[in-house]
Formats: sequence, structure tokens, C-alpha cells
Amino acid sequence: MAKDKEKKTVEETEEKTEEKVEAAQADETEKLIAELNEKKDQLLRVMAEYDNFRKRSQKEKEQAYGDIKASTVSEFLPVYDNFMRAMAAAATDLESYKKGMEMIFNQFGETLKKIGVESFGEKGDEFDPNIHSAVMHAEDDELPENSVAEVFSTGYKMGDRIIRPAVVKVVN
Repeated sequence: MAKDKEKKTVEETEEKTEEKVEAAQADETEKLIAELNEKKDQLLRVMAEYDNFRKRSQKEKEQAYGDIKASTVSEFLPVYDNFMRAMAAAATDLESYKKGMEMIFNQFGETLKKIGVESFGEKGDEFDPNIHSAVMHAEDDELPENSVAEVFSTGYKMGDRIIRPAVVKVVN
């Protein structure tokens, strides 16, 4: 009987230990689930913030592009107005018409400079395939080899960005 009592006590102790272990495991599982849910919530919030940032950046980019276009067009509107005036006054004498066209041409060049556009590609310049487009080759004793002999269309750049390469004839 003492053995039976001892056996029962050992079994009861083992059961209590198992219950404690199971309770501890359940508590640990609950803590891990709560932590997982918290991390999941944080991740969802970060994803939502990133999506909002991406949308806001895209909207700002589109708005900036529109603002830049409007600003550039507004710089050229006075030139356009002068062309319209010149066309309306085309019936006057040829000399004043020519002078007016020269003034508009100069105004157009100044407007290009004002927005940061520079021209390049002059006769005698050294040929650079990065900024020139060679469409013809020629022999010329007066100009050094690999230089521009003739410019068919002037090139334009804005800072380091080539807007249009110069189309040229190159000396062999």
C-alpha cells in the first residue's frame, strides 16, 4: 500500500508537472502569437506607408513635369506673340519686316539661353561622336583631320545633357 501511495504521488506529481509544462507552453505560444500579430501589424503599416509614399512621389513628379512644361512654354510665348505681330504687319516694307524677323530671331536665342540651352557645333571644331552626328566625309587641306568641315544643323545641350546632336560633315 505504501508503494501504491508512493506511485500515486509520483503520478500526481508527473501530472502536475505536465500540466505546468503545458500551461507554460500555452503561455509561450500565446506570447509568440501576440508578437507575430504585432510584427504583422507593423509590416502592414510599413507597406501602407510605402504605398502612400510611392503614390505621393508619382503625383509630385507628374505635377513637377507639368509645371516645367508650363514654365518653358511661358518663356516662349513673347516670341510667338512677336511672330504673330510680324505676320500681321507683313504687308509693310520688306526692310522693316526683315529687321523685325532678326529681332525675333535674337529674342528666341536669348530665350533659349535664359532656360539654359546652349548651341554647339561650329565649323573647325574637333569631331566628337558623342555630340556630333557625321553624315558626310570630305577632304579639306585647310582644316585639320577629324574636324567639322560643315554644319548642317546646330546641336543643342542643356548642361551636360545633349538635346540634339549637331549634324555635320567631317574632314578625313
